[in-house]
Amino acid sequence: MDVETFYGKAHVLKKVSMELKEGEIVTLIGANGAGKSTTLKTISGILHPMSGSIELMGKRVERFPPMRIVRMGVSHVPEGRRVFPDMMVIENLQMGAFVLGNDRKMIEKALERVYQLFPVLKERSGQLAGTLSGGEQQMLAMGRGLMSDPKAYLLDEPSLGLAPKLVDKIFEVIVEINRQGKTILLVEQNAYLAFNIAHRAYVMETGKIVMEGKASDLLDNEYVKKAYLGR
Repeated sequence: MDVETFYGKAHVLKKVSMELKEGEIVTLIGANGAGKSTTLKTISGILHPMSGSIELMGKRVERFPPMRIVRMGVSHVPEGRRVFPDMMVIENLQMGAFVLGNDRKMIEKALERVYQLFPVLKERSGQLAGTLSGGEQQMLAMGRGLMSDPKAYLLDEPSLGLAPKLVDKIFEVIVEINRQGKTILLVEQNAYLAFNIAHRAYVMETGKIVMEGKASDLLDNEYVKKAYLGR
């Protein structure tokens, strides 16, 4: 609540308050530089707010390090994929399961869930991640984020730079991940697609939440249509 985050002297998030309810898909849209990625980084502990509070299941976590946030059930898939290019696909996925320790059964279950969502990753399991296509790398990044079996899944621009057919596939998978019980906070440049799969939505401008509501309502909002949907 009322989160204020800085990059050095730059005041990026200004009294940001959001809510993510269990079982929801919530989307956060805004122009480049609005503070969307900073919001996700602040939630996941990469950045610490100067003031304000962040609660996870009733516990304040705004000063927790990222590893502790992950162990509490939050997984953050950053913008730009950021796979380990010189490691095999299977090794990238295993990196996402570090919180499971040496529990092989849990890791195998997590792998099977990822392979069901992204069959191509099973086919490419022994391939170096850096040799995958952009779409396959995005799937790998998303799969790696699921390996810890998170409760809350933070996705930053998952469709960025992908061909339209792959974008549709990624959004189908996001819906399926939610159907399987994951709560999702989605930052996405394709506002139309994001609104169509989300339950609720927030609009951010210059570090502030300027609009919020049901995604279906914001999809019909005249300001949103003009500013973010090109209509």
